Amino acid sequence: MKKINNLIKIMVLFGVISFTSCETTELDLTENPNALSPSQADPDFFLNFVQVNFASFVESTGSFGGRLTRVQYMNGRDYLNAYSANSFNGIWSTAYSTIMKDLSTMNTLAEEKGMNNHIAMGKVMQAYVMITLVDLFGDVPYTEALDFNILNPNLDPGADVYAAALTLLDEAIAGFDNNAPDPQYDFYYNRNWDGWIKAANSIKLKAYSATRLVDPAAVGNFNAIIASGNYITNNSEDFQFQWGTQLTTPDTRHPSYRSDYTRTGGNSYRSNWLMNHMRGDFPSALLELDPRVFSYFYRQVGATPGIDAPANEEVLECGLIAPPAHYAGYVYCSPPWGWWGRDHGNDNGIPPDGFMRTLVGVYPAGGAIDELSPTAQTLNDGRGGDGITPVLLASWIDFWIAEQKALIDNDMIAAKTFTFNGMVKSINKVWDFEINPGVTPLVKNWFLADMDAKWNASTDEERKEIMSTQFFVATYGNSIDAYNFYRRTGYPKTLQPNIEPNPGNFPKSMWLPANSANNNANINQKSDLSVQVFWDNNPTTGFPVAN
Repeated sequence: MKKINNLIKIMVLFGVISFTSCETTELDLTENPNALSPSQADPDFFLNFVQVNFASFVESTGSFGGRLTRVQYMNGRDYLNAYSANSFNGIWSTAYSTIMKDLSTMNTLAEEKGMNNHIAMGKVMQAYVMITLVDLFGDVPYTEALDFNILNPNLDPGADVYAAALTLLDEAIAGFDNNAPDPQYDFYYNRNWDGWIKAANSIKLKAYSATRLVDPAAVGNFNAIIASGNYITNNSEDFQFQWGTQLTTPDTRHPSYRSDYTRTGGNSYRSNWLMNHMRGDFPSALLELDPRVFSYFYRQVGATPGIDAPANEEVLECGLIAPPAHYAGYVYCSPPWGWWGRDHGNDNGIPPDGFMRTLVGVYPAGGAIDELSPTAQTLNDGRGGDGITPVLLASWIDFWIAEQKALIDNDMIAAKTFTFNGMVKSINKVWDFEINPGVTPLVKNWFLADMDAKWNASTDEERKEIMSTQFFVATYGNSIDAYNFYRRTGYPKTLQPNIEPNPGNFPKSMWLPANSANNNANINQKSDLSVQVFWDNNPTTGFPVAN
């Protein structure tokens, strides 16, 4: 809690003296009169501000990945128009005008004072940002974007940006220095430089996993890091940001908590696909119940209108409507027992259901634990928002290894080992996050035994579905890597389809932010979302199949 209080102090301080990050995407060089000039500034101030904004960047990009992959709910029947170019202005501005700009200024100051650890931390965060920008948009500015005298930076090829990011990670790994001055605050690893080095190597694993389709050396590079053991191998080493519980001046609560725990009820819908998958056949078959479901989701009611309760057109209109033909075999409208969410692509209006819809739970947002006694939640309920934003977790790396074993080596025995390692780490992380788990530990054993039986009775194709689906479940809280995995492998193939029968091709990349495309003479907006990132050589249409 001391660490969170320090974070609050830093954020209050920067409300007065920091560079502002407005909703614009050009690299604004206008001086902020409330900001410290570089000659007056302390590198600690810049680093603290970057750390907080980095968490916000990860939270935002992970949310887009989740909505496209059904880990979160997506509003928009037509993929081409589900998001506008304006949707990405904030992400772009945070990346360029805040994180990279402040790191550039900090590095100049830190080099003069021998603050090697400040610089190395910044390089790790910048490398993640650069990789993620490519994963979302494809080609992005980089070389000229760091020269703030250039108002219209050109796009760099995505492959070049990835290569530059890997170089930054190598420099960071070599740069951490136990003899250098420590930063004032380290909100991620508390000045444990071995932890930062493992995080840097793990981001390299992420990059090599993404590029294995186009780079013959990627798998070998990936395996070399795995063989070294110098990466995030257990939950205690996870790369994540801890939010606080402060309500105002500033609001330090987890962003998803802020949205859902309000005086007027929840403001977001949860994914019907994910809730239905995780509940199994609750309560009829407890063996199928995913032990994380009561931590991920908090039900405010115990039944769903039109599903297992009388229909109510005012709050859940779809409970009175037959599912569309292409939804045969999929959950439609909402799962029973009060898991009140929305289908993929549902763009209906918002009814008065704020105190009925399912909320984000204790993990990762610091909400409430569903203990089988649903009740409406409001401001400050649950844990008050002291959740986390996962940047990169040990469980995800196990799934990347399982991916290679299943899809490259065709070694389904090893794929099972790493799939189950990932599941166990994910379950343990969620439960360790809680004070009192919402379900008995016996449910964990039942679930793992049931998954083991299903794996053993499945075909190899079905096992790939299990592996990929469990990876998606584990990414809840930051699903940019689920989006990458989906474009890279095409799995899972059994995801709930868009509620629109013909939603168009799945987005292979996102629109370039409107402010950048409209104001930068060297950037042209995409004509559609079929433009693939450099590491994606899969078919441009009809892939992935669960569209």
